[in-house]
Amino acid sequence: MTADKPLAHPLGPLTAVEITAATDLVRKAWPEGTLFQFKVVTLQEPPKAELVPYLEAERAGGDAVASLAPIARRVYVAYYLRNTHKFHEAVANLSSSTLERNVRLAEDKHANGDGEEIVAIEKVVLADPGVLAAVEKLKLPEGAVLVSDPWIYGTDGVRNGLFRDDLRVMQCFLYMRDPANPTEPDSCHYAFPLPISPVVDCASLEVVRIDIMPTGLDASVKTVDDLQPWQPAPPSEYIPELQPKQRTDLKPLRVVQPEGASFQVTPYSDMGRRITWQKWDVKVGFNQREGMVLYDVHYDGRPLFYRLSLSDMAIPYADPRHPFHKKQAFDLGDVGAGIMANNLQLGCDCLGSIYYMDGVVSNAAGEAQAMPNVICVHEQDAGIAWKHTNYRTERAVVVRQRELVLQTILTVSNYEYILAWVFNLAGDIAYEVRATGIVSTQPLDRELEKTAHPFGTVVHPGVLAGHHQHFFSLRIDPMVAGHGNTVVYSDNVALPRDPVLNPHGVGYTVNTTPLTKSGSLDIDTAATGRVIHITNPAVRHPVNNQPAAYKVHLPPMQPILADADSYHRKRAQFADHPVYVTRYVDGELYAGGTWTNQSRGDPLDKDGGVRTWAARADSLEGGDPVLWLQFGLNHVPRAEDFPVMPVEMLRVTLRPTNVFVQNPALDVPASSQAVNGSVLLNGDGSAATNGNGTNGNGTNGNGASCCA
Repeated sequence: MTADKPLAHPLGPLTAVEITAATDLVRKAWPEGTLFQFKVVTLQEPPKAELVPYLEAERAGGDAVASLAPIARRVYVAYYLRNTHKFHEAVANLSSSTLERNVRLAEDKHANGDGEEIVAIEKVVLADPGVLAAVEKLKLPEGAVLVSDPWIYGTDGVRNGLFRDDLRVMQCFLYMRDPANPTEPDSCHYAFPLPISPVVDCASLEVVRIDIMPTGLDASVKTVDDLQPWQPAPPSEYIPELQPKQRTDLKPLRVVQPEGASFQVTPYSDMGRRITWQKWDVKVGFNQREGMVLYDVHYDGRPLFYRLSLSDMAIPYADPRHPFHKKQAFDLGDVGAGIMANNLQLGCDCLGSIYYMDGVVSNAAGEAQAMPNVICVHEQDAGIAWKHTNYRTERAVVVRQRELVLQTILTVSNYEYILAWVFNLAGDIAYEVRATGIVSTQPLDRELEKTAHPFGTVVHPGVLAGHHQHFFSLRIDPMVAGHGNTVVYSDNVALPRDPVLNPHGVGYTVNTTPLTKSGSLDIDTAATGRVIHITNPAVRHPVNNQPAAYKVHLPPMQPILADADSYHRKRAQFADHPVYVTRYVDGELYAGGTWTNQSRGDPLDKDGGVRTWAARADSLEGGDPVLWLQFGLNHVPRAEDFPVMPVEMLRVTLRPTNVFVQNPALDVPASSQAVNGSVLLNGDGSAATNGNGTNGNGTNGNGASCCA
C-alpha cells in the first residue's frame, strides 16, 4: 500500500489489506525468522484537530475535502516476541509505508488474551502431569471429561517470590461435563466445578502453580493433599434437546415490514458504514477493543456527538479468599469486544428486517480475521411516542414511537452481553445493556448447601455462584450544537419558607452549576434529583434563551464495594463514581487504562485510566469535555440464574433539552390502523371475525375514533 493509492475514510475500520500491510511493516523491523504474537492491530484514529475540519468539510460537500491536507492512515499494533514476555507497541503509517514508532513497553504492562492463546492454555492444563495427579485424588467417574476455563490472573500485589513484574499468567478453573453424558460438547460444565485451579505462564505455556480452592466457609488455604473424592451431583442443562419438556403453546410472533425498512446504509469506506434514518445521520465503526463505535452523530443537520463508545467494563467479585480475591474481569481491556463479537443470526439474535455489518480483526499471527454479522441494524416498535385526547371533542391523536437499533453481542467465556445503541424519533439516544449467559461457579462442600454463604448463592448441588458487581463505562465525546461544550449539573432545591415569596412552603427551584475543572460527580437523586447536562453556551433556544443541551439519564449505581486500598478499586478507575469529566486528550479512550491485564491502578501511570486523568484538574472552561458515564448492577445470584440467567437490562439515555424549537416528533404521522394492520382477538387468542382492531364498532371505547 502506497501513498498514491486511495486510502480508506479516516474513520473507516481497518480492512484486511491494511491489517496485513501494518503487520508486514512490523515484521520488516526485525531480523528474518523472528516470531510474533500479535495482540492488537487497530485503527489509530486521527487527532481531533485534524479530523474535525475534515468531517465539517465532508458535510459541506463540493471540493471542501479536496482543499484540505490529506490525513495519514495509521495503525496501532501491540505484539509480543513469541514465547517471551517482551511486549512492544508500534504505529504503522500506511500512507507513507513507514513504521513511526516501535518500542518495548515497561515490564509491568501486559496485553490482553486472545483466542489462540486461550485454546493453547486449555490443552496445556488438561495434559499437565501435576494437574492430572491432583484430579486423580478426586476419583471422578470413569470417562469424565475435563474442561478448563482460563481467566486473566488479576492482581493482589503479592508475588511470594514466584511472580515477576514481566510475568504474564492466567488462572484456570476446572470443570467436568455431566458424567452421565460426557460426549455432549454443549453439556453445562459449570454445574460441575472442581476445586483445582492451575496457573499458567502465557509465554512458556507451563503450569507454574496449582491452587486448591476453598470449598467451605473459612479462608484456610488448602493443598493437593487436602483434596477429597468428588461427590456425585445431578446435571443442570440449558440446551433445548436436554430439557425434559418444552412449551408447545407459543404461537409465532413475526415482525413484518412489507415495504422494507426506513433506514439507509451507505459505505464511507471498504468496511465503514453510514446510517441515515429519520433525521439521524451516524457513522459506524468497529475495532478490536471497543467493538462498535459511533462517530459524527447528527440529527436534522445538527451536530450532537463526535464519538460514542463503550469504553470499559469491570466485574469485581466479592469472595476475599485465595485465589478468588484476585478475581476481577475487565472484559474489554483483558480480551476485547471486537474479538468476542458473535456472528448474529437472522430470526434468533435479531428479528424483522435486518441489515448486518461485518468486521475485521487481527489474529495472533497478524493475519486478517473476518468477523461476519457482528452488528445488526433494525427498527422496532417502542410503544407510544406521544398522545393527547381533547376531552371536549373526544378526538385522540396517537403517535407511536419507533427505534433504530444497532446491536452487537459479546460472549466472554461464560457470560453474554447484548449491547445496543438505540435512536428514537424524538432525538433520544440510548445505550442498552442486557446481561445473560452463565454465572461463574465454584465448588462447595455438599454438607453446606443449605447454609447461607457469605460470598455467594448456592444455585445447584455443590455449586456456589459468587456475588459480584458489573460496571460499564460509556465514553461520550460531545459536540452538542457544535464543539466547545460545557458540562453542568442541576439540583432541585427546596426554598425556605418566606412570608412573601414562599408563605406555604411549597416552592422549590433548580440550581445549575457548571463544571470548571475535570473531576468526578455523584448523583444523589433521592436528595437533590441531580441531573447532568451537556450544554453549548454559544447556541441559545429562540424562545427561552436557554443553551442547547443534552440531558443524561443514568440508572442508579452502587459504587464499587472493595475498599480504597484494594487492588479491585485501584484498578477499576471508573467504578467509584457514576460520572467523570475530563478535558479531551488524543488517545485517552479507555476508562480503565490502556492495559488492564494484571494492572495495579498506579495513580502515577499516565495511561492508567479516567481517575488518573481527572486528577489533573484540567480547566474545562471554553474547552472540550469528555464524559465518562458509569452504570452497573450488583449481581447477587439467584437460583433462577442457573444454568443460564434471564437477561438483566440497564439503559442510559441522552435526551435533547432546548435543542429544538418544539417536540421534534410532531411531524411523525399519527398511528393508523390502515398502516399498522392490528388484529382483534377472541379470548382464546384466535382472530375475531371482523379483524379491524377495534371494539367491533370502529371506536376506542368511548365513542371517539382515534386510529382510523
